[in-house]
Amino acid sequence: MNQDKKLHLTVLRRDGVLFDGDVEAVSSKNEVGPFDILAEHANFVSTVNQYVRIHKIDGEVEELTIDRGILRVKENKLEIFVGF
Repeated sequence: MNQDKKLHLTVLRRDGVLFDGDVEAVSSKNEVGPFDILAEHANFVSTVNQYVRIHKIDGEVEELTIDRGILRVKENKLEIFVGF
């Protein structure tokens, strides 16, 4: 992967940080269906549910199971707030 094609992800819940680091992509699902967030994505806000799939720069994929959350992308920074 081109190291310039990354975004910074922070996943938060009330009791702390679940993930904080640079990633290649994030996949999740909202009321319309599944979607992906890649580097240089347009500003975007959405609810998310069921899962957050983190595509790490080293090729590893980590999946967090969630009930619901809010996702916000702005200027190559992605924040997901879960369990609120």
